Amino acid sequence: MGRPGAIEVSRLKWSGGTLSAGRRAIPDEVPIALTYDGSSYAVMMATPSDLADFALGFSLSEGVVDDASEIESLEIIEVDGGIEARMWLKPAASARNRGRRRTILGPTGCGLCGVDSIAQALKPLQTIGSGALRVAGAELVAAMAALQKRQVLNTQARAVHAAGLWLGEDDLLVREDVGRHNALDKIIGAAALAGMATGAGVVLLTSRVSVELVQKTARLGAPIIAAISAPTALAVRMADEAGITLAAILRGEDFEIFTRPERITGEGRAHEA
Repeated sequence: MGRPGAIEVSRLKWSGGTLSAGRRAIPDEVPIALTYDGSSYAVMMATPSDLADFALGFSLSEGVVDDASEIESLEIIEVDGGIEARMWLKPAASARNRGRRRTILGPTGCGLCGVDSIAQALKPLQTIGSGALRVAGAELVAAMAALQKRQVLNTQARAVHAAGLWLGEDDLLVREDVGRHNALDKIIGAAALAGMATGAGVVLLTSRVSVELVQKTARLGAPIIAAISAPTALAVRMADEAGITLAAILRGEDFEIFTRPERITGEGRAHEA
């Protein structure tokens, strides 16, 4: 739900010493206002596609709701200058949220916008149990390659991030956005709507791994993150504390494992319920 993720604009191209006129697809970016029970909670700059997924995923990762069922209704509405994701909460969730409402203005690169204390930014994460999930290194490489092939919007615009949830073989959920945090929120929302077993999943990211992406992954309950770029030092520490396996700098056939390496094997994927 939402508008197309890319729009065409006129441009001049400099090549071989000459200019030529033409058109190019570029990613769209609009203010998305997230409101609960008639009050504004956040305004985030995002790509205006898969907005129901984004609204639900943001609500879950922010802790506004603990489950999708706590949202009584959700409407995506075009307004002057942007889009509103208008949500009404069930009574218990509404009462709980009333005491913690805050206003956030989040630019595209924002992950912890509006957090007003260090303790809030670094609050303890949900811990992922050791479980029995094991994934072969070659499978991570193949999953990342599949994610990149399914970046439809990035193929057009060459300027958006993707997040994926891989559950084995060809079971791959993909969402895209100009903001890497938004892309992961869209995955969280889509997975919740579909009732996916995220505890057996691998989060795939076409970006660096910063702490808020670890926090969102812990909220999702996925035990493994695999990313194209490097993690920050804080992301490594938080992933280890949360029991998350963090693999990064996954390019081509190679990658590096920074935390909980026991989940990555030289054999095929295995999981016991």
